Amino acid sequence: MYRNLHLTPQRKSVYDIVSQSADHPTAADVMERLRQAGHKLAYATVYNSLRYLTDAGVIQELRMGSGAARYDARLEAHQHVVCTQCGRVDEIFEVMPAGYAEAITNETGYRVDHVDVVAKGVCPDCAKSSRH
Repeated sequence: MYRNLHLTPQRKSVYDIVSQSADHPTAADVMERLRQAGHKLAYATVYNSLRYLTDAGVIQELRMGSGAARYDARLEAHQHVVCTQCGRVDEIFEVMPAGYAEAITNETGYRVDHVDVVAKGVCPDCAKSSRH
């Protein structure tokens, strides 16, 4: 995976859960999935593994409002959309407009290193169920 990365069996198990999840799991989700798979890890071990993997650049931590952080193993450039009714998170691969970061710099004076966009709306499932 990555050179010079110290992947203990616990960290590898946590990484596997995050990388195999399409729903951007929280730490609690990771813990529950590990238990379902027969692993017995302490919550602190899971949290510390998520922090290590994030700091190592193997996964990314997503902060979307006031809810719990979520984790994503997809590292290529992408954004996210969150359902305001059920909390579902999906990925957006639409390319950011050219010059967007520069426009932010021009407006605010900030040196913009990275832009994260979180769109919010109602997912297809919630939209469908609210029509009935």
